[in-house]
Amino acid sequence: MKNALILICALFVMQTTHAQLFTKEKVMYDGNSGRGTTDYNLLRWGYFLGINFMDFNFDYNQDMRDIYIKRTPGFNVGLIGNLRVNDYFDLRLEPGLVMTNRKFYYSRSYFSGTPSNNDLFREVRSTYIYVPLLLKISTKRINNFKPFIIGGFAAAINLSSNENNVDDNKNGQFRMKSHPFFYELGFGIDFYLFNFKFSPSIRGVFSMTDELVRDEDPSSPWTGNVKSMQTRGVYLNFTFQ
Repeated sequence: MKNALILICALFVMQTTHAQLFTKEKVMYDGNSGRGTTDYNLLRWGYFLGINFMDFNFDYNQDMRDIYIKRTPGFNVGLIGNLRVNDYFDLRLEPGLVMTNRKFYYSRSYFSGTPSNNDLFREVRSTYIYVPLLLKISTKRINNFKPFIIGGFAAAINLSSNENNVDDNKNGQFRMKSHPFFYELGFGIDFYLFNFKFSPSIRGVFSMTDELVRDEDPSSPWTGNVKSMQTRGVYLNFTFQ
């Protein structure tokens, strides 16, 4: 999936570059009605696909060896609702689904006895319903592309949180809070094609919530030394409007 998305991005950029550098034709796009550019419509719609690289930022109560996190690429998909404010500002709602997988490896120094290999490892699979409200600030359109920066705040529901599970890490269950809040900042470029507008962007995503649910035992080796645990990551999104 990751390679396919990169290939799609490369093909679209090549097509747009040809229009910009060789024909110099300013594209009047409209994927639905054929009436010319939709940049001036009050409301516009679209969808996005993307990949993510997520981990956690840990703060600790005591100075001990860090918990090691192994990151693997995840997947984003969702819809876009765009409200035009003026030529340079847009408000965007981008509800979507974010799937990610993170693996924790604990040092033996966290345990008083001789831990098993299962005790030293936790795998956290997370599926978020992610709803950001964003402000997009664009430059003036230059031929067939338009750079922009984007940022805002998001609410999320972690469908895999285990927050209400009565078992904790003593029984092999790692628990997280189910309603975290985030902020995100990023930049991208709108590429104008004849049938639609294609917009790759890179976003930094940061949790404002301590997402860890502590174990019943205050001295738990899995959660006792963790002051806060907050998601952070990078999204690479490909938007189609």
